[in-house]
Amino acid sequence: MRNSIYENRGGLFIGFHGCDESVRDDLVMNPKNVKISQETYDWLGHGFYVWENNFERAFDWAKDKKKRVTLEKPSVVGVVYQLDLCLDFTDSLYTKVISEFYNLLKTDLSEAGKPLPQNRDIGSKKHSDLVIRELDCAVIEYMHNKIETQIAKDLKDKNFSLYKNFDTVRGVFTEGGPAFDGAGIQTKNHIQICIRNLDCIKAFFIPKK
Repeated sequence: MRNSIYENRGGLFIGFHGCDESVRDDLVMNPKNVKISQETYDWLGHGFYVWENNFERAFDWAKDKKKRVTLEKPSVVGVVYQLDLCLDFTDSLYTKVISEFYNLLKTDLSEAGKPLPQNRDIGSKKHSDLVIRELDCAVIEYMHNKIETQIAKDLKDKNFSLYKNFDTVRGVFTEGGPAFDGAGIQTKNHIQICIRNLDCIKAFFIPKK
């Protein structure tokens, strides 16, 4: 999609990334050693994930990973970042855009005789969430690929393009069940940022306790 005057998000933001303590220390000392997530179920597509201004949620995530024996010492690294050109799903413009790309992907897969990925949960908890988001990830990555392909075509045909790749993706999520009886507030409400353009990361730091 083409840029508008409202798309670029200036300024610096603080986020937190849950990880093993060894990863935290390595990122602080070697900030170019960023490992991006490329799982098929990534909620906002592929990139480096941070919890927007939410230390506790990042730390809880790391502790949950320890329970699954996928890291040794739960920790959190602070991240200073910019959003720049942001695919922000708190903005109605982009929720409309992503639904259009869903329809395009659905048509392409149908014509190819391939199934559409599905979002699903992983357990039978009382307040179960669709934590395996293969459909969301597929649609978002499909959109990014279409934009990248259009940019490459434009550059080849006319040496410029009115399109630009998104630097970041932002989404708000409600999960975890009610915070109290009858509540609309959920216990694990949070905002996630998926950083695709790693130049948007300006610094890593060890948060104060």
